[in-house]
Amino acid sequence: MKIIITGGAGFIGSNAASRYLTRGDQVIVIDNLSRPGAEANLRWLQSQGDFDFYGEDIRNARIMALLFREHKNASAVLHLAGQVAVTTSVTDPRGDFEINALGSLNILEAVRNAEMGSIVLYSSTNKVYGAMESVEVALGGTGYHYCNAANGIDESRVLDFHSPYGCSKGAADQYFIDYNRIYGLRTVVYRQSCIYGYRQFGAEDQAWIAWFIIASLLNRPVTIYGDGRQVRDVLFIEDLLDAYDAAFYSPREAVGQAFNIGGGPANILSLVDLLKFVDQSGGALEATFADWRPGDQRIFVSDIRKAGTKLNWCPRIGVNEGMRLLYDWVRENASLFTGERLSIRAEKTVIAV
Repeated sequence: MKIIITGGAGFIGSNAASRYLTRGDQVIVIDNLSRPGAEANLRWLQSQGDFDFYGEDIRNARIMALLFREHKNASAVLHLAGQVAVTTSVTDPRGDFEINALGSLNILEAVRNAEMGSIVLYSSTNKVYGAMESVEVALGGTGYHYCNAANGIDESRVLDFHSPYGCSKGAADQYFIDYNRIYGLRTVVYRQSCIYGYRQFGAEDQAWIAWFIIASLLNRPVTIYGDGRQVRDVLFIEDLLDAYDAAFYSPREAVGQAFNIGGGPANILSLVDLLKFVDQSGGALEATFADWRPGDQRIFVSDIRKAGTKLNWCPRIGVNEGMRLLYDWVRENASLFTGERLSIRAEKTVIAV
């Protein structure tokens, strides 16, 4: 397989590229290296095998058109490049739009104009479902739960974009689906829940599992908005890559579809649970609490049955095993988190989930 990966030096992209290189695929990586950790991931990838790297920005439509025309024989495109934080989208909505919405349109147009037959998979988000204030939830034990959605939220849920981030990702989500309807592109949308794993350089505004662990090992305090009992379904990186493969190798079932991809009800985690895990693992984490923020979800859990039925996919790595794998990786690679570009920039860290 020949595959183009936008954002290929990011957390998910570098793991995907490594998997494909290991099995002998031809890999094309596009990444402008703007995020902390990207340069370290690129150096790591260069030790994994030979691939083509382009340090370009998806906002440049002309360059994207040229690159995709050059590699029009690619059998798959994995579009991961994007602005990833709600907080950043609020402070810079134009930049968020240009990267997530316009940048994604540039990728679609590059594929269309190059007349590529590739399957094109877009990494969307569960944020397209909005705050879901009409869904009844209750508190029990260490976290919230749905009162009437035991299997989680499925793909029939009405889209309701909240925040500039939700709008930009949601717009791209819908463009990918519509380019299949209107132009016949072989597009697939994955509405991903909380993904965690190796080579994730968590920060104060995203990647909360990785950031808790990193902060604990670097003795940095964190601030949690709300009561800490917010719940998310979480998915380990290897299971996400299996889901990508499921779409690439079952295109008849995947093309033109949107799938909720997460850990599902069997792999849920609250902030309180994560604090307990860090404490039991020997990490030192000082956490203080602040008021809820407007629009914060008490809970989001993906209903992943559609992916199970159509793509024969389900998570294999449980949340406890996955957290242990990530904790051990961070501890064994502590030097990656103490360099100038990866240093902790705030004395107190805000946790957003």
